[in-house]
Amino acid sequence: MCHKVTQHVAMNNVSCCVRCTGESSVEVKTEADSNDITEHSHDDKTRPYVYTVCDKRFTQKGSSNDHKRFHNGEKPFVCTSRMGFDQHKLATHSAVVSYSCTQCQKCFSTRRYLKKHMNVHSSKYKCTECGKCFSSSQVLTWHRRIHSGEKPFECSVCSKRFTTSGSLVVHNRIHSGDKPYSCHVCDMAFSQSGDLNRHMRVHTGDKPYKCHMCDKAFSRSGHLNTHMRVHTGDKPYKCSLCNKSFSHSSNLQSHKHHVHSNRRPYHCPYCWKTFKTNIRLKCHVHIHTGEKLYSCKHCSERFTRLVQLRTHLLKSHSEGT
Repeated sequence: MCHKVTQHVAMNNVSCCVRCTGESSVEVKTEADSNDITEHSHDDKTRPYVYTVCDKRFTQKGSSNDHKRFHNGEKPFVCTSRMGFDQHKLATHSAVVSYSCTQCQKCFSTRRYLKKHMNVHSSKYKCTECGKCFSSSQVLTWHRRIHSGEKPFECSVCSKRFTTSGSLVVHNRIHSGDKPYSCHVCDMAFSQSGDLNRHMRVHTGDKPYKCHMCDKAFSRSGHLNTHMRVHTGDKPYKCSLCNKSFSHSSNLQSHKHHVHSNRRPYHCPYCWKTFKTNIRLKCHVHIHTGEKLYSCKHCSERFTRLVQLRTHLLKSHSEGT
């Protein structure tokens, strides 16, 4: 029996293929306006129903409703139900594979899936700009907008434009505050499924991004890219005032604040002196309080400043020579 998940989050519905994966694989569907589908019998009697978003025509209104899901990403049925989902169950979860691609050796459980895959290798849906091939004309249309710069979908709130309706739907969550993807461990919520997937690694400890030069691994690709600068010595963040370079943007910001900024927001409560950082202020305050935080590891001497300790180690214990 096919179940529609009835829980609504703002204007989105959530459906989970729980019996396939054993966990909630969240999909979001946006309910399109019924006005998106119109009947124009005078235009084409054989295909009177028009989906106004892409002007595609259909012989039955039910077919146009099904096509709407292609734009909205709607997947209202779990895989263990309905005849169409039996094919999904066979293709995804069955160990029996009988149809293989002669060009890339990928295997498929049905001839239909293989035929659809072969479009990737054919020139039927090929981009004339970069040569990439796609499985459908619609995906090729979306891809061409990368080259043309066309962004037909505009946000009604901030006028930002997007290449696909799906991108606009995701963007609108910034304004609505809608976060349909919830973590079942800590109840944190996210506006995009990718953000939830990355967050889940906090709980699972999964670190799929491994450094090929050492044994370190990371939960995010960005963290791996940053780590690789340890091996390459790359310092892409340059100071515009002194041309000093840094491997992290945070180090550059800290450098600008400490070296080039004239702001000294930290005031000593005992005298008129001001400091750029709270750490320097704390070191200074010890002069007034007489507190001696720095102790010698060789004897019982203690000092209020680190430089005094270093001088003592050099003179009394010959350390640092």
